[in-house]
Amino acid sequence: MVKAIVGANWGDEGKGKITDVMAQEADIVVRFQGGANAGHTIVNNYGKFALHTLPSGVFYSHVTSVVGNGVALNIPLLFKEIQSIVERGVPNPRILVSDRAQIVMPYHILLDQYEEERLGGRSFGSTKSGIAPFYSDKYAKIGFQVSELFDEEVLAEKARRVCEIKNVLFEHLYHKPLIQPEELLATLREYRDMVAPYVCDVPAFLDKALKEGRTVLLEGQLGTLKDPDHGIYPMVTSSSTLAAFGAIGAGLPPYEIKQIVTVCKAYSSAVGAGAFVSELFGEEAEELRRRGGDGGEYGATTGRPRRVGWFDCVASKYGCRLQGTTDVAFTVLDVLGYLDEIPVCVGYEIDGEITTEFPVTAKLSKAKPVFQKLPGWKSDIRGIREYDELPENCREYIEFIESRIGYPVTMVSNGPGREDIIYRHSSLK
Repeated sequence: MVKAIVGANWGDEGKGKITDVMAQEADIVVRFQGGANAGHTIVNNYGKFALHTLPSGVFYSHVTSVVGNGVALNIPLLFKEIQSIVERGVPNPRILVSDRAQIVMPYHILLDQYEEERLGGRSFGSTKSGIAPFYSDKYAKIGFQVSELFDEEVLAEKARRVCEIKNVLFEHLYHKPLIQPEELLATLREYRDMVAPYVCDVPAFLDKALKEGRTVLLEGQLGTLKDPDHGIYPMVTSSSTLAAFGAIGAGLPPYEIKQIVTVCKAYSSAVGAGAFVSELFGEEAEELRRRGGDGGEYGATTGRPRRVGWFDCVASKYGCRLQGTTDVAFTVLDVLGYLDEIPVCVGYEIDGEITTEFPVTAKLSKAKPVFQKLPGWKSDIRGIREYDELPENCREYIEFIESRIGYPVTMVSNGPGREDIIYRHSSLK
């Protein structure tokens, strides 16, 4: 059986924890898109970790963790990450890397940095991890696939050709030092030696696993609103963040995905630029940011303060619909226990009209939030394991949001640890 774990909003919803929890009952966890530009924060018996490329199943010795073909693979970072978790007592994880995955090159990172620098105030708020240049090259058909590392002739010819193309930009657009084919080739050979033990025909591996009745989790990065087609374009990422892409980014038939767990935060947060209708500012925002998550709302990759706001039913309903949600996992609910009342964004006012449908970016920039205030529960709900034991106002908050977004909240996270989970229905246990 295949299950997908994806984000409803701007990313940062808590997908890493949900994957970590569900991996307990899984055999294989596959990262199917994105790169090291956004991280998943996980708190477990080994400590607190921020993963960037590694799938969130690496903390279980029974799980095979797979880097799928849809991932932007930064090979040195992947191995640095493996080393960093092993040094902290995590058993050496079982890892496979798709032979069709493509490689983030050092010049992709430089191009990302130089372009943000060139754009100045018009920049996209990139993490400068090389992701947009990487995917640009992938679709321009000048990217390096892992399988190509093992063909010296192909590698040498392509390194020379790519340097010719990139050096035009380095010299004439950015006025920066040129890259040399010999140095690039040497780097690629180093990458080959690092990744060789892990390379695998992932679709064949997954096909065999499914025929043997194994459980596969597909782990997505970021959320619906960062999808390049359906998100807040152009302030989006460069690969599809939707569960449907999980089939492509892992190499599976789409009909194999039976369950889509879409993760929503009990309030909203985002890293990077772009429309965010329910955003908070000033001291109110700073207090939510300080209390948020485990140790506050700061990016797992960048350390940047996250933008925060109240729960947005309009964005979340849209996000869940595009994902094909079967189950909603509702996270960081415990953070809101300090509030007397909790505003919820239930609609957008655009040019004097109120809508509950998520609009295109041009209209989104004019949208003003329409809030409905719900009473807070004013208590610490960490440690509660049964839904009925939650304060009445807390249950009403969950059920109000569930009714507005139209998808069942089956899993409630009320703390950072693995055990801080409340199941409303048995399907996810």
